[in-house]
Amino acid sequence: MILDAGPITNTVASGSLLLAMPIAMAAGLLSFASPCVVPLLPGYLSYMTGVAVQDLGQARRGRMLAGSSLFVLGFTALFVSGGALFGGLGGRLAEYQVGISRILGVLIIVFGLAFVGWIPVLQREIRLAIPGVGLAMAPALGFLFGLGWVPCLSPTLGTVTSLAYTQATAGRGALLAFAYCVGLGVPFIVAAVAFARFTRAFSWIRRHQRALTMVGGGLMVALGILLVTGLWDSLIIDLRTALGTGKIAL
Repeated sequence: MILDAGPITNTVASGSLLLAMPIAMAAGLLSFASPCVVPLLPGYLSYMTGVAVQDLGQARRGRMLAGSSLFVLGFTALFVSGGALFGGLGGRLAEYQVGISRILGVLIIVFGLAFVGWIPVLQREIRLAIPGVGLAMAPALGFLFGLGWVPCLSPTLGTVTSLAYTQATAGRGALLAFAYCVGLGVPFIVAAVAFARFTRAFSWIRRHQRALTMVGGGLMVALGILLVTGLWDSLIIDLRTALGTGKIAL
């Protein structure tokens, strides 16, 4: 039997979503592994759960799961709203898409260079002094986390918002921002639930942080080059060709 899957494949492959979502998720992981997050993770976990840092390893998993999930929900609401805004803006300016994509490509290259430390002014940090108030305020703390650390996360977050703009719809922009939050938020939750075991991963990340930074920055620069040269659009066309035959044999 032959099933006409044209509408499905066209919807899935439309734009660059299949290419952009893994990039957005990887950007979230890079943000988690950055110096903005990993060294301060015990403090964040203490804030969001109301458990003293020295007691995190013995805290109840249910409390750690609830606190970290609510915290992630807070900054997800902020970033997804921003992604929807940029996606909607891209739709309104679709006729200028080619030129703006080139500009965004240049910005992403700059973000990549900033991520590896070659543009220090873009790596400034704004830290908010917030008392640890526990589960009730965990979503608000997550929202404030997103606001307070945007300057520090701007290289990777800027890449995602640029991709959200190229999607040209609010829904797709929000989906990309959500993928970014999955990459950033899941490690928070895993670290909270299995803090004692996760501390070994902290050590590995710290030892290899420079290598991770260089690789992440290099990937961002490569993405920017794809946008500037127009090769990103070529990849999209190839993907549509591969998925857009419209026929699936059952």
